[in-house]
This record gives sequence, C-alpha cells and structure tokens, in this order.
Amino acid sequence: GLTKVIGDHAPDAIKESEIKNYFGRKVAVDASMSIYQFLIAVRQQDGMQLTNEAGETTSHLMGMFYRTVRMMENGIKPVYVFDGKPPTLKSGELKKRGEKRAEAQKEADAAIEAGDAENADKFSRRTVKVLPEHNEECQKLLKLMGVPFIKAPCEAEAQCAALAKAGKVFGSGSEDMDTLTFESPVLLRHLTFSEARKMPIREINLAKALEGLGMNMDQFIDLCILLGCDYCDSIKGIGPTRAVALIKEHGSLEKVLDKLDPKKFPIPEDWPYQAARELFKRPDVTDPETINV
Repeated sequence: GLTKVIGDHAPDAIKESEIKNYFGRKVAVDASMSIYQFLIAVRQQDGMQLTNEAGETTSHLMGMFYRTVRMMENGIKPVYVFDGKPPTLKSGELKKRGEKRAEAQKEADAAIEAGDAENADKFSRRTVKVLPEHNEECQKLLKLMGVPFIKAPCEAEAQCAALAKAGKVFGSGSEDMDTLTFESPVLLRHLTFSEARKMPIREINLAKALEGLGMNMDQFIDLCILLGCDYCDSIKGIGPTRAVALIKEHGSLEKVLDKLDPKKFPIPEDWPYQAARELFKRPDVTDPETINV
C-alpha cells in the first residue's frame, strides 16, 4: 500500500539506481529482514535449503556472506541491525504469521505426499521463520568478516531509522516500509537481493514523500497506521486512496474517526492506534550517539 501511495503522490521521492552509486556510503541494514529473505531465496536447484554435512541449514550464512561481499565490493559499508524483543503490540501480527506458517506447512506436507514438487517448494518457502540460532550464526560470521553489527533493544527497522536520522549512516537498507514511518530520511530497498535478480536499488526519500503527499511527519504516521501496519489492522473499506484523502482532509486519526460512519467503516475492536503512533514516534532504540559505526 505505502509504496504505491508514495509512487502515485510523490513520484520524485522514489528513484532507482545501481548499487555502485552508493560507493563510500554507510548503510544500516535490517539483518533480521535480510536473513528471512536468504532462508527463502538461497536454495539448491531442487528447491531445498542449503545444508552442511551435518544437515544443518546454511542458506542464511551463504546469503549473508555473498550479499555482504557484494555490498563491500561496491564500496558500501554495511552496519547490520538485529531485532531485539518484539513490542507487545506486535503479538497479534506474530500470531497471524504463526497461523499462516502452520497452514503453509499443512499444504507443503500434502504436496509432498502427492508428489507435487512445485507446490511443495512454494509452500515450504512460506513456512520459513528466523530462529535465534540463525541470528547468532550470522553474528558470528559478521564478526569473522569484520563487519559491524548492533543488537537493537526492540525493532531492527526502528534502530536503523534512528541511526540514519542521527546522521550516523546514509540510510536504512530494508524491504520494510515501516522504516520510513520510524522516520528514516532515506530507505534503500533491494540492497540485499542477489546480483542474478538484476534489481536496481530503489531509494525512497522521506522528505520528498512528505512534500508530495502534502503532509507533515505526524500525519504521515497516522496515514501509515490507517493503511495497516504490524501493530494495527486496517479499517475495512478504507483503501490507500481513501486513507490519503481522509488524513489530508481531517489532519489526524482522531478527527478521521470522529467523522467516519461506523456502519460503513467498522473500526476494529480495541484498535490501538494511539499506542501504535507512540511506538513509531518514540520507539525503544539505543541512543545512536552511544553507537560507534
């Protein structure tokens, strides 16, 4: 939703460029998001994850190694940021993800049983979960490579945004658009994709996005909540176009909710938009000034 909203209202905020154009830049990379990608994408020809002789998964390590080398070859200095404890508000989202994984596992098992290799591969990729040992093994690898990493107290993308906002790094590398909601001035997407995918880096500039949308940061946060985020469901019947129009017309979620017809747009019970807003505005992060990157 948010990518399209920015593309429609602030096309100048998004530019595509080659990885080599970031030579000499420090970038805070959302490690947990990257590891998740590697576990899904780094596979053998038969679609199975890479493993060592002991049968342990190594897809995350191969991905982390080669993508980090690619960044460094192009003069980028990555600083990886690992997730800490998820905020309580995220428990609903995490529960949903768990249910989706269980469902995918059932589908994968059925496909294997039926000898349907294509669906077995498709659904097994949806069962991927980043485990503490994946994080620990990647941290060990980064240590051996001499690449800096940080363990965030809470959400990795919030810590990436804090580092970028403080000028410690040029921008945040993540696929998670929430990184902008945490006020990262620059978001770089596709940074940890493989070279084979030939995807240009997509750079999103927050100031230009706000200008194009005609909103301030508070309104942008409210818009992101209205579009649906990890901490809050969206409101049924309110799509991106309507969400933008409502925030622009009324200026804040409180005023939007005042004016909405609950029969037409039922607001979910216990809709914690204020807590979500607080989380975006004052996330639990380590003070960037105490971090040496």
